[in-house]
Amino acid sequence: MITRTVSKNPRTTRGDLVNDLQRAGTKVTKATISNTLRRQGLKSCSARRVPLLKPVHVQARLKFAREHLDDPEEDWEDVIWSDETKIELFGKNSTRRVWRRKNAELHPKNTIPTVKHGGGNIMLWGCFSAKGPGRLIRVKERMNGAMYREILSDNLLPSARALKMKRGWVFQHDNDPKHTARATKEWLHKKHFKVLEWPSQSPDLNPIENLWRELKVRVAQRQPQNITALEENCMEEWAKIPATC
Repeated sequence: MITRTVSKNPRTTRGDLVNDLQRAGTKVTKATISNTLRRQGLKSCSARRVPLLKPVHVQARLKFAREHLDDPEEDWEDVIWSDETKIELFGKNSTRRVWRRKNAELHPKNTIPTVKHGGGNIMLWGCFSAKGPGRLIRVKERMNGAMYREILSDNLLPSARALKMKRGWVFQHDNDPKHTARATKEWLHKKHFKVLEWPSQSPDLNPIENLWRELKVRVAQRQPQNITALEENCMEEWAKIPATC
């Protein structure tokens, strides 16, 4: 019953199982439940947060995967990946634990859907390529389309030059309204930047997410005590991240 219950609903807690079994006339401890599930290859893990996907998003992601399935590795070395992220000064985001088997962390039952945009913190814009990190800047005001284009104007081409990108390199950003606004598209076209077509609701496909996680872990270890220190730590640790990280 225990294994069947958590397989059907991985968010079931040990307390839930104890109560269910008691109502069925069986008295067990939480330790017994943990041991039973471990013997079945199940362990308690934090649920992964993933984008909330509608069928149209699933189809778009599948189309993107099929179109690039056979792309040689060298093609991806010509891409500059970019994104924005928020870094908290104190505290961690709340987690939810689930019972799952090894390598099943991304099964829908074992994840927590999230919707984009939804102690102090700072917002950052950054980019990188296979050759290493590009520029990282703090976004001090609420970003709009004009500000985003200014960020690209000041930082994208200098990053490409510093990274020694080949002629014809490709720029990646997601489908945030500021990124897909007509004025932004026209600006990119005028500057002759090639843009990678990107499926909606797919931040988890962007390899920069791994870089953001590395940055946040490094900064958290330094335990900054104020926003100024947080920004300084971010810039210092970003510069230390190697291309092979």
